[in-house]
Parts: sequence; C-alpha cells; structure tokens
Amino acid sequence: MEKFTLLARLEAKPGKEKELENFLKSALPLAQAEEGTIGWYALKIAPNVFGIFDTFADEEARQAHLNGEIAKALIAKADELLAIPPNIEKVEILASK
Repeated sequence: MEKFTLLARLEAKPGKEKELENFLKSALPLAQAEEGTIGWYALKIAPNVFGIFDTFADEEARQAHLNGEIAKALIAKADELLAIPPNIEKVEILASK
C-alpha cells in the first residue's frame, strides 16, 4: 500500500512559469525509472505555482527518491527557475481509494 508520500510546492520566478512546467513534464521518464516510486504526479496549482506529489510503499523508497535524479535536476535548476526554495513535506497517507 502507498503510505509514504512527498508533497513539494514550487513557485516559479516571474517569466519562468512555462520553463518550470516543461521541466516537470520532462521529469516523468526519471520517475518511471524509479523502482520504489509507485505514483508520481506533476501539478499546476496556480499560474506560477506548481507541485509534485509522489507515493511510496516505505521510507527507504521515499528517501531514495529524495536522493535521486529528479531531486538532483531540480536542485541544479532551482536558482534559475524558482522564486523561493521548494517546500518539500513528508506526508503519510491515512486512507485512500
């Protein structure tokens, strides 16, 4: 069961909204390659606010994702694309359908 998640909120710099959106879309193959990542969702919350929601079966998979290729790519692009540092929260699913 997917119990462990990450919820990241990303605010684009003015004028960088489309670039951040494209970056998130381009990360899908990296997420698909992660064995421990069950679900991976790139979100558009507002014109300049985006998010990532990921699900994992255990803490080890969640930690592997935090140390994985998507995180490395995001860190490399953060100064260029993000208005503020990403807000990344470890969340626990209590119930789901």
